[in-house]
Amino acid sequence: MDTPLHRAVEYPLLTLWVGGMWVIGYLAVPILFATLDDRMLAGMLAGKMFTAMSYIGLGAGGLLLLLALLKRPRSRWRVRLLLLMLLLVAVGEFVLQPMMAELKAMGLVEGSDAAARFGILHGVSSIMYLFNSLGGVALLILYARIRADG
Repeated sequence: MDTPLHRAVEYPLLTLWVGGMWVIGYLAVPILFATLDDRMLAGMLAGKMFTAMSYIGLGAGGLLLLLALLKRPRSRWRVRLLLLMLLLVAVGEFVLQPMMAELKAMGLVEGSDAAARFGILHGVSSIMYLFNSLGGVALLILYARIRADG
């Protein structure tokens, strides 16, 4: 049941999470790298923004999942997508990011094995972020359809 209370909580949470992903990942971070001459500084700032988005995603996504599970009838598609998105955020933040930080701490020399591993992990992380960004758009469409259907 899509009550006004659910909408009053769900829509701002969804907007914060999905909007934040798009603004940080596809606007702020590219501007950092295009503007700053120091790529290390740009990378450090980008990492801090992505970490903040991860925690926002875990909080907002967790609450959205809880609300979706409490609804009758439940949307299995929504629950599964939220679970997958939360899993990707957790893996990115608590598995991939520490591995990447360890490689950076060792010092990344262009052409080195560590740099190659970092590149692979960064690529996997980017693909996961893209999936979550697109999953977020799918959630927005789903929520809009639910609202339109009454």
